[in-house]
This record gives sequence, structure tokens and C-alpha cells, in this order.
Amino acid sequence: MRHQLPIGLDQLSESELLAKLDPDLLPKHVAVIMDGNGRWAEMRGLPRIEGHREGIHSVREVISLCLELGIGALTIYAFSQENWNRPRHEINALMSLLEHYLSTERSGLIEQQVQFRAIGRLDLLPPSAQHWVRTTERETAHLDKLILTVALSYGGRSEIVDAVKSLVAAVKAGAVQIDQIDEPLFAQYLSTYPLPDPDLLIRTSGETRISNFLLWQVAYTELCFTSTLWPDFRRRQFLLALLEYQRRERRFGRVLSAISSSA
Repeated sequence: MRHQLPIGLDQLSESELLAKLDPDLLPKHVAVIMDGNGRWAEMRGLPRIEGHREGIHSVREVISLCLELGIGALTIYAFSQENWNRPRHEINALMSLLEHYLSTERSGLIEQQVQFRAIGRLDLLPPSAQHWVRTTERETAHLDKLILTVALSYGGRSEIVDAVKSLVAAVKAGAVQIDQIDEPLFAQYLSTYPLPDPDLLIRTSGETRISNFLLWQVAYTELCFTSTLWPDFRRRQFLLALLEYQRRERRFGRVLSAISSSA
């Protein structure tokens, strides 16, 4: 469901939108499904890869605003397991773009104190892409101003299956007893651990589904769907999404009176 912002809010300047944000109500972890790159390019008569290339500018702006606002974690869906079914030439172009991004942006991430993490079936990536992923992870591992997690060759169902396999192995090894298994323990076997679950999930391009992304983690996440294509999603659009998030009443299954009495 798309939620409409108050009339006139989208007419405000970026500085006015910033002024309306409540620093105490900002999400700690934002997840983004970066959709619409190919359509953006096709609408302009360009190769689809040009949409992904332009989308890198949006990634930079969202990272910058997270750092500015003190949002500690950003997780972006860059390449799903299903994306391996795309034409080979497009996959090769995307892998080359990933390598280019990591090789050229790594120094900037370090300068901004951004820790880079990758999740997914990374062994399916080309060896050169794996090299740049591991190198960037290693060189930024000590940084903590923002944790940037990039989902590559990722699927939420596969992540849960892999977590189950790891947990079963731990039980067989005697490291975990079956009666110890509960939701918090299981979450420790997910690839996003130890990050908190996302508070806000944004999907661009007008699609209103989560497409196998962070299935366990988004159980109580606020969902924000926007028709803006990812290459056009910049600071202003991110601010509007954050303001929409702050309008939500997050109850986590409880009633408001119960939340108030426990405060």
C-alpha cells in the first residue's frame, strides 16, 4: 500500500524537509530495493546498464544522507539470485560495474568511515568480483560510522535455508542444544547478524512487493513504496521517505496503551 504524504510536503525545499525531521524518530537501519534502473535507461533510449551506472549516484547520495543524519546501517539489494537468469551480456556488464564501483569507491568509503559488507551466495560471483568484494570488506572492517551491506547473488529463502543448515551443524557438533533454539538464537545465523532488523524498507519504481529480500528481518519493518525510479531517487526522495516513516505508528503487534504504559 502506498501512503500519501501531507499535501504540500513535496513542494518544500530540501532544507525545509530536513528541518521537519525528528532526530529522535529516525530509523537505525534502512533497507532499499533499488528497482527501475533498466526502465530508466530504456525510457531514454539507452542500454540498460546505463541505468545501473546512473543508479550509483543515487547510492552515493543515500549513503551521504545516512552519514549526515546518523543512520547507522544501510542495506541495499544490488543483485538477486533470480538476476542470474538475465541475459549473459547484462550479467557481465553488471559484474564489471560492481568491480568498477568497489575499485573506485573504496577510498571514499574509507574516508567516510563506512564499513562495507556483502551478503548472499558470493561464491557464485566471478572470481574478480569476489576479489574486490573481499578486499573492500577487509579494508573497511574496522570502520563503524555507517555499515553498508550490499546483497549480491542474494535470496531471502536461501539465506534462511543456509541459516538452518548452520544451526543443524551446530546442534550436531554439540555447540547448541535443541531446546536453546529460539528466534533470537536463529537470527544469529542469518547473514545480517549482528545488525538490528531494518526499521524501514524502501522500494523504488512503483512495484509493491519485497521480492525475496530479507524475508525474516522485515517481519515488522515499515514498508515505503515509491514510483520514483532508482536513478532518480536522490536526497530529496530519501527525505520524503524518512518523513513518511516518521508518520507511522509502530506497535509491533501491541496496542498503543500497552506501549505507553511500558514506556
